[in-house]
Amino acid sequence: MKAIGYTQSLPITDTNALVDIELAQPVATGHDILVKVDAISVNPVDYKIRQNFPAEQNAPRVLGWDAVGEVVAIGEAVTQYQLGDIVYYAGDLNRQGSNAEFQLVDERIVGLKPKSLTKAEAAALPLTTITAWELLFDHLNITKQSVESTDTSDEVILITGAAGGVGSIFVQIAKALTGATIIATASRESSANWIKSLGADYIVDHSKDLKPQIEALNIGQVTHVASLHSTDTYLDSFIDILAPFGKVALIDDPATLDVMKMKPKSLSLHIEFMFARSMFTAKDMIKQSQLLNEVASLIDSGYLKTTVGENLGTINAEHIKQAHQKLESGTAIGKIVLEGF
Repeated sequence: MKAIGYTQSLPITDTNALVDIELAQPVATGHDILVKVDAISVNPVDYKIRQNFPAEQNAPRVLGWDAVGEVVAIGEAVTQYQLGDIVYYAGDLNRQGSNAEFQLVDERIVGLKPKSLTKAEAAALPLTTITAWELLFDHLNITKQSVESTDTSDEVILITGAAGGVGSIFVQIAKALTGATIIATASRESSANWIKSLGADYIVDHSKDLKPQIEALNIGQVTHVASLHSTDTYLDSFIDILAPFGKVALIDDPATLDVMKMKPKSLSLHIEFMFARSMFTAKDMIKQSQLLNEVASLIDSGYLKTTVGENLGTINAEHIKQAHQKLESGTAIGKIVLEGF
């Protein structure tokens, strides 16, 4: 089968940073389903793995943790899916990625593709959706309500770096399923317009001091922060603007954080890593399947929409290298997708 992989951690400008290769098609057993991959998206985790984790024993490493495709084989323990189902998922960091024609994935972290989306549109969603959902409801413990509810709450959420993949779906889920007030950050007009269109109540500029901008909104203190970028840069600001017993949840990788600064306000710090359930075969890993199916229903009912920012075309080494370059530049808005081999 066709695949895209690497054997050495090289700069993305290097010819061999990612290459087209041929691999044997895997076989489904146990809880695994075999998916014929039709569309993928590319995430920052892809280039972080490529930069920091060379392949083992010169065997090519295949990246990719977002895919949509058709179930073409199932393991003997599979109960949720059958041949012909079109599914979407983020996969498992410990296993071969989705930059290949066929991929094995545990059924307990898979959802049925939203019927109203194309395969490429759906491929933009799994990893960021799971991350945003776990941030909101597992870590920040924001009160979840039905989509029909018009109730508002005293919760005020600040989302930094909101125009990226996680922020783009986080804002939508928060708007659809909570009564919280949503403040999102952006420093460019294009980013601000994008986030506003997704449902943010207020936009502030993260290149400027956050506190006076938020105070000028006259909506009370921030109670929760979803820190999606540069947590080490903004931690002091978060501490300053958060109400006592507030929560900060992060997804980035700061080298160090002086968390004891948070003690006077009794703030709590949470770290979201959506691969934790799959990597450690958590007892509740099926929650990821359940949330993906719930999100698919919300999309098909018109409450959420895809976060595609750009489609780079066919799935091959050259196009995936372009995706890595765009993500490494830090200027991407929404998600980058590719489709077809």
